[in-house]
Amino acid sequence: MLTLFHFDQGILQNTRVEGALEALPEQTVWIDIVGPKPDDEAAMLRLLSVELPTHEEMQEIEASSRLYEDGGALVMTMPVLTRALTDEPEAAAITFILAGSRLITVRYVEPLPFAMFQRRLARQPALVATGETALVGLLEQIADRLADVLESATADLESISRDIFRKDVVRGGDDLKDILQRVGRAGDLATKAKDSLLGLNRVLLFLGAQTGIRKDSKMRMKTLMRDANSIAEHATFLSTKVAFLLDATLGMINIEQNNVIKILTVASVAFLPPMLIASMYGMNFDQMPELHTRWGYPLAVAAMFLSAIAPFLYFRRRKWL
Repeated sequence: MLTLFHFDQGILQNTRVEGALEALPEQTVWIDIVGPKPDDEAAMLRLLSVELPTHEEMQEIEASSRLYEDGGALVMTMPVLTRALTDEPEAAAITFILAGSRLITVRYVEPLPFAMFQRRLARQPALVATGETALVGLLEQIADRLADVLESATADLESISRDIFRKDVVRGGDDLKDILQRVGRAGDLATKAKDSLLGLNRVLLFLGAQTGIRKDSKMRMKTLMRDANSIAEHATFLSTKVAFLLDATLGMINIEQNNVIKILTVASVAFLPPMLIASMYGMNFDQMPELHTRWGYPLAVAAMFLSAIAPFLYFRRRKWL
């Protein structure tokens, strides 16, 4: 799907193109392409002399494959965090192409920053006065979203920390499994966010080194870079806390397992003396002094009972139970 953002008599228009694009409106500033098709690639090459990267090329991790200049157009690919509120967050590659006064975005996902930025355009059309301002605005929106996601993840980790270290709660295996899954999700989210922040920093450094970028845009990018560094520090703190809570959760699981093993060990030790007594009186020798004793059976049962109680009392006194 291809969406054009262009001005018509000073009013920002949003036009979706379903078929092949034959021509661009004169004041087009942003071309948003979701899931580009061969017709879209051919139209960009014919109308703007811009070759769109393939999906496989967008997945490349080399800096030279993600940040380069092609025929005067700046091509920048970075991972953007998507599906942050689901159990499977993803850092999907999105390409930004600054071709003269126009911005082209190529993506295969629907990240929330794009939808939020497009909603803002209805109130602030000046955000896309040029392709350059549209690019900076989108990058700012991505950074804002990353900050919100990390703040939410921090609050979730605080809740997990309280659940782990509360003294008045008896946790079972299912509770600890749920906590472990929540910690793992927060760790995955922090990792994907750091990946996106790294890509954002690279894009900002690449743009800052270009001579054709306007001074006011460079000032905004410097502020954005400081914000991105601050968010990256928070993501690093979050990763450290995830590692701590992961160790704490695994420690709790080990304690629960040790308690089970301890109970089984105590039970096996406690039943050894009764089994010894029962095996002694289960022998089939003819000459056994207690064999014909009238109170032999009750005495044997009492001896087995007392021999089983004695280890429990001993373990309780030593505070092993």
